[in-house]
Amino acid sequence: MNSQATFKFAETHEWADQEDDGLVWVGISNHAQEALGDVMFFQAPKIGQQVKQGEAIAVIESVKAASDIHAPVSGEIVTLNEELDASPELVNEKPYSIWLFKIKPTSDESLKSELNLLLSLQKYNSGPGA
Repeated sequence: MNSQATFKFAETHEWADQEDDGLVWVGISNHAQEALGDVMFFQAPKIGQQVKQGEAIAVIESVKAASDIHAPVSGEIVTLNEELDASPELVNEKPYSIWLFKIKPTSDESLKSELNLLLSLQKYNSGPGA
């Protein structure tokens, strides 16, 4: 996993980290986990599910609320973080180390344009939602 300084952020508070294997690892920002409070449950998307950038594809629930998780990029869900089945609270402890799922991008070309629509850490931290 790369440094959070290289992550790209959606305005809906998800982060995306493109790895050397071409997959995009997805998690939620520190701001999101703080707003949610103690995470109790993660309803993951299905492996093999085709997703579009910005589409609500999963749900995370806390003692305070339930919140949709949106796909930061388009592609296919290929891996889920099974640690979250037993320990969803890990999201609160390490939001930039704990990924929720991985997406195989539709294409390199579409991935590049979609990543350009996301925010750098600096822009995300200075934005209206931060």
